[in-house]
Amino acid sequence: MKRAKWLQETRPMRFAEVHEDWTDRHLTQEEAASLPEVCSRTFRRYVCRYEEESYEGLLDRRMNEVSHRRALVDEVMQVVEQYRRDYESWNVRHYYDWHCRSGGTRSYTWVKNTLQSHGVVKHESRLGEHRKHCF
Repeated sequence: MKRAKWLQETRPMRFAEVHEDWTDRHLTQEEAASLPEVCSRTFRRYVCRYEEESYEGLLDRRMNEVSHRRALVDEVMQVVEQYRRDYESWNVRHYYDWHCRSGGTRSYTWVKNTLQSHGVVKHESRLGEHRKHCF
């Protein structure tokens, strides 16, 4: 499980316990903020959101959003179809050079990974046979 997903699931539970101790005045604000490992200002923000929206207020809203840098499906399909149709005999580096000259804005790694994920180009290891060591 990725760290962000784990935090998304555990933060509200941990905060609810700390919030209860803080409201019962067993902990100071500084002590309560140190338990979920946030600064006191962030703790105050969490308290406001928790009191207004309960559990939902503590969830990271960015987790449900699609990245603004994510490529559109049309752009991905255009790159894949263009490579299949006209440039299948080229390697990815040569295709990428042409792609940049014709107005492409994506990085080499994005183009390579896109072509590999669609099965147009096969993934090859970086080391040649002469560099592999036998043990």
